[in-house]
Amino acid sequence: MRRLVPLLIVIALALVAGCGDSSEETTTTSPPKSVEQWVRTAFLANPECERPGSASRWGCSVGTYRCQGVVTERGWSVSCAKPGSSIAFTVRPS
Repeated sequence: MRRLVPLLIVIALALVAGCGDSSEETTTTSPPKSVEQWVRTAFLANPECERPGSASRWGCSVGTYRCQGVVTERGWSVSCAKPGSSIAFTVRPS
């Protein structure tokens, strides 16, 4: 019995750590900070991603991501996605 308890604890921890499937690992709402920063910086630097005139919605491509900007009360709400990954951020007016 003394050997069984530690074994059961190890099995329980392994099951908890292994929850989910591979699709959950590739789809995330909180991507690594460096990827989010890169997409945000690339979006702001890309002339194709500038808001066209007084449009309330527009889109562009940033690397392998497809981005959509929408005007909100807080600024621009930007959502960028590619298969298996998405990033969202707000660009506040200067």
